[in-house]
Amino acid sequence: MTTTPTLTDRYVWAATRALPDAQREEFARELRERIGDDIDARRGSGSATTDAERAALVELGDPAALAATYLDRPLQLIGPRYYLTWKRLVTTLLAIVLPIALGAIALAQVIAGSDAAEVLASVLGTGIPLAIQLAFWPTLVFALIERSPRPGPAPTWTPDHLPQVRDQARAGRLGDLIASLVFLGLFAALIIWQGYGAPVVNPLGETVPVLSPDLWSFWIPWFLALIGLEMVFAAAIWAWGWNWWLAIVNLLLNVAFIVPALWLFTTGQLVNPEFLEVIGWPWGEAGAIVTTIIVFGAIAVTVWDVIDGVIKTVRGRGGSALSLGRI
Repeated sequence: MTTTPTLTDRYVWAATRALPDAQREEFARELRERIGDDIDARRGSGSATTDAERAALVELGDPAALAATYLDRPLQLIGPRYYLTWKRLVTTLLAIVLPIALGAIALAQVIAGSDAAEVLASVLGTGIPLAIQLAFWPTLVFALIERSPRPGPAPTWTPDHLPQVRDQARAGRLGDLIASLVFLGLFAALIIWQGYGAPVVNPLGETVPVLSPDLWSFWIPWFLALIGLEMVFAAAIWAWGWNWWLAIVNLLLNVAFIVPALWLFTTGQLVNPEFLEVIGWPWGEAGAIVTTIIVFGAIAVTVWDVIDGVIKTVRGRGGSALSLGRI
């Protein structure tokens, strides 16, 4: 049964999350003891437990400021009055606005037919100035407010501002989710791009798609739909973690993708014959070897992905890979 974190739990987590690992446990223990003693003293004076806990946390103040004091890390980039508010705003802008803007720029460049170097140059050329702007203007505004002749009162902190305790397992899966969404998005963009802006041209100077144009009638939409389902699947893994239902879905998605892909490849329906002609395929005896490597490599990657999902499911349920035979 899941236990709802108390205000004290949330306060301690907020105060210790930025501390080095070597100091986090000791500081958390001392802070809990300090809060507990304050609550006991207030209860002894007749306060209810809930009111006593809230009053104790209000007296301690913003947990980020308390942690900075513990680390002897002064908050003086702008000034202590608005430093934490400024820091949170700039961090949010750089963590959310910047990646979305750069992703949109990269996707637009890929759709427009730009090569990898042009995409990278566009992203860097826009990203660096944008990051500077996102950091500069809020800093300027807060500096002016801090130095205004009649500054307003400093923001008042209350326990209502405490963040929820983060699910560490879920937080650890966030990187996997982002990587999966980026890879799948680029894969889908590449499938679409090769049909309109592939760099391979025939002797007449016409662009030659890599995949057979006949596949647009059914199979390419099929694969794009599967990529969309894979994105939903990646989000489900992030939200709930691996379980047997998701392991089965992972198996079905892999089969739905690899079986038709290999069938189309081995029967000569996947790759555009004109593309093969332009690049001079087959390359003598090497052609058969490359085909075999592609087929067995695709099968190996698919099988490993299914096995990896099963292993993660077993580990997530408290078992180990060695216990698979006893499930």
